[in-house]
Amino acid sequence: MITKTVSETKEVAKKLGSHINQKTIILLKGDLGAGKTSFTQGLAQGLGVARTVSSPTFTIMKVYQGRLPLYHIDAYRLEGINQDLGFEDQLDEKAVCVIEWPEYIEEILPEEHLEIRMNYLSENEREILFQAKGEYYRELIEGLV
Repeated sequence: MITKTVSETKEVAKKLGSHINQKTIILLKGDLGAGKTSFTQGLAQGLGVARTVSSPTFTIMKVYQGRLPLYHIDAYRLEGINQDLGFEDQLDEKAVCVIEWPEYIEEILPEEHLEIRMNYLSENEREILFQAKGEYYRELIEGLV
């Protein structure tokens, strides 16, 4: 899927968020500036989150309340950290867990999840690729593509 503006990217994510009704793990991949936080902002709108969503880069995790709790995790700074940080607890809750830079915590990620790769095409254009791992996730993205 190609979006041509930040607003379009947020709308795609908002539509996705409006369809989520159970525990959902989203692995959000892409280079710096690819639009991961903008995507998460739109997803939060679809979940009914009223607060402003910002990047958890310096706090590692931010929690927002909507129809379901939204855990927004930035795992970038966790590379090489071998201690239990308790993320498994959030992955097991009836919540939506968005993980940026998931490759740094692969060993604790569930087998079933939705992987979203965001590629920077131009200042405003983004390519969004969805890879569903599990039946629930395949059904979730059917209405988007």
